[in-house]
Amino acid sequence: MDLKKPSSPETVTELAQGLNRLAYNLWWTWDQGAQDIFAQLSPRGWQNLFHNAVAVLREVSDYELRVRLLDPDFAAQVRQVLDAFDAYMKPSKTWAAKHAPEFSRRPVAYFCAEFGLHECLPIAAGGLGVLAGDHLKSASDLGLGLVGVSLFYREGYFQQAIDANNWQTEYYSLLNPRHLPIEPVLDPKGEPVTVTVRIAMSVARVRAWRVNVGRVTLYLLDTNLPENEPFIRDLTRRVYGGDSSVRIMQEILLGVGGVRMLRALGIMPSVFHMNEGHSAFLTLELVREKLAAGQPLDQAVAQTREECVFTTHTPVEAGHDRFSKDLLCYAGHLFLEELRLEPDRLMSFGRVRPEDPHEPFCMTVLALKMSRAANAVSELHGRVTRHMWHALYPDLPVDKVPIGHITNGIHLMGWMKGTLRTYWRRRLSEHHHHWEHYINSPEFWERILDPSFISDEELWALRYKLRRELIEFTRRRLLLQQHHVTQSDFITFDHLLNPDALTIGFARRFATYKRAPLVFQRFDDIVRLVKDTARPVQFIFAGKAHPRDDEGKRFIQHIIHLSKYSELKGHLVFIENYDIHVARQMVSGCDVWLNTPRRPLEASGTSGMKALCHGGLNLSIMDGWWREAYDGTNGFAIGPDAHPDSVEEQDRVDAENLYRVLSEEVIPLFYQRDAQGIPRQWIQRMRRSMATVARFTTDRMVREYVERYYRRPGSCAHQAGLDE
Repeated sequence: MDLKKPSSPETVTELAQGLNRLAYNLWWTWDQGAQDIFAQLSPRGWQNLFHNAVAVLREVSDYELRVRLLDPDFAAQVRQVLDAFDAYMKPSKTWAAKHAPEFSRRPVAYFCAEFGLHECLPIAAGGLGVLAGDHLKSASDLGLGLVGVSLFYREGYFQQAIDANNWQTEYYSLLNPRHLPIEPVLDPKGEPVTVTVRIAMSVARVRAWRVNVGRVTLYLLDTNLPENEPFIRDLTRRVYGGDSSVRIMQEILLGVGGVRMLRALGIMPSVFHMNEGHSAFLTLELVREKLAAGQPLDQAVAQTREECVFTTHTPVEAGHDRFSKDLLCYAGHLFLEELRLEPDRLMSFGRVRPEDPHEPFCMTVLALKMSRAANAVSELHGRVTRHMWHALYPDLPVDKVPIGHITNGIHLMGWMKGTLRTYWRRRLSEHHHHWEHYINSPEFWERILDPSFISDEELWALRYKLRRELIEFTRRRLLLQQHHVTQSDFITFDHLLNPDALTIGFARRFATYKRAPLVFQRFDDIVRLVKDTARPVQFIFAGKAHPRDDEGKRFIQHIIHLSKYSELKGHLVFIENYDIHVARQMVSGCDVWLNTPRRPLEASGTSGMKALCHGGLNLSIMDGWWREAYDGTNGFAIGPDAHPDSVEEQDRVDAENLYRVLSEEVIPLFYQRDAQGIPRQWIQRMRRSMATVARFTTDRMVREYVERYYRRPGSCAHQAGLDE
């Protein structure tokens, strides 16, 4: 009998050290083999501790880990994953090594107020942060020299609970760095590296935490130090917490403190990329450095502009931070002294009309004025943004305003459900040793169109498996949402939702312009649709409203009320406490991804992109990324590529179009089955949908940033809006 020998003590030590090293690199968040190992070590811990590799290793004693590694099969599995991790971290060649080697010595510094990397590190509020996290992951995959900068919010973003009145309430949980995949940034003596930033009438001492994201590093600034005043310590307490005074101080900390921390670490970026305007004070810190070196102001501003690029993410006016002169002078009082600028001169950097004493200071204006290049995040958003900021460039026609666009994307392996990663690894690894690279290629997704590569039957079986997993996940979450659970509740919830029904999902921030309840405007008609026993339909909703957005909370309340007390009960559910994990479950399991923004207020959107690789079909307003993706065969459009001027008329027309497409196209196609019970035409749309994903990855997006914005172009064509 051929028995494998247990690992030697030396091998066990090596593997245990390797797992501890791996746990502190978020590469494991997009590698299925690594996740399988941590899940095996403590299945319940993995499930309950937000799929956190570090927390799982804290749950498992060193002795238990060493004993588990005596199992030859498990040790071999660990060895294979660690070898793959080491190979990834020390690549022989990457895209950037060939196409962008200049950034290895002087990297891109990517600043953002939030980063959504994984559910175990909840320091993001929504899509902006998730996009930033995906940007880092793809920069790592491409081998691009890039560092991220943000804040370490020790209470993160709020946790959501629904009270007895179906009203959203918020609570916060303290994040313990010891149980997170982050490490303190220390000097050679083992002491924390710190810098100081003058905020209001105080001097803030700032330390940093390192987050390893594959080959890329993210630095999180932290003011929670005993020597700081309480209000300074609380600047890194919550994501977007507090009022305008807290917001401006957080933004001074991010921009000024971020540059100073990079300098303290010896990092000299070649490009500063401001992802949204929150970090735009970094440009004034760069100017201050040059003034201190003896440069005149005009030269310092011109040189700083050449170092900076800017991405704007919102066509919604409220999304652009504006501060009064009094607040700017209060929060930036000591920094103003360092800049040696009069308040009116400083205000001019953030005003469209510098001479207007009543115009507030706008962070987006500062970023636009202080960047050599700026971009929106979809083609339509580019058009809207050029109109929005045309007054900054009054001598240019609107279409020549120097704001281009790069359409957002997703980090494909990070958003692919484990079920799907495992499926493709099994299918592809025999013929493609580096199957994870192949799956990122357009060639792979084109092969989905070929039934000889994957049959209709296989695709339909895969969709059924993903839908079943979502429904069982939803049943568990809904049971946990009950305040009082009896034994009979387990039976009741195990029959909630129908695994055979067309499942439509809606999950995102509950900003009012996203119009979550739009699908229920024709309520009686929707009730008739969902109650058709021959062609059943069900809806799964999730999402958070900003703590100060009562209108968004009313939308949540309305939908939960319908799910509990209307004829939609049993056909409509709301999952509480939306996060990255819930999002991954929903985009993978829903047959249809519903998106109903009030056009043109959806700058890009990325949630629908995540449904593509799982075979989900988008049902969306022609806004943001979808109007670039939709070709008539890969999903469904709600209305034309246009919209009425009147908001009321737009809402009415969109509701009518949504019901028409749902009742006349989506439902009939889903239930059109052949003699074998297979919906051939629906599956053909699934194939077309999946083939679309290659155009909407952050792999493509980051390469575009490198080629069009990070590199200093030889001409100014990009500044004339010619990329359109």
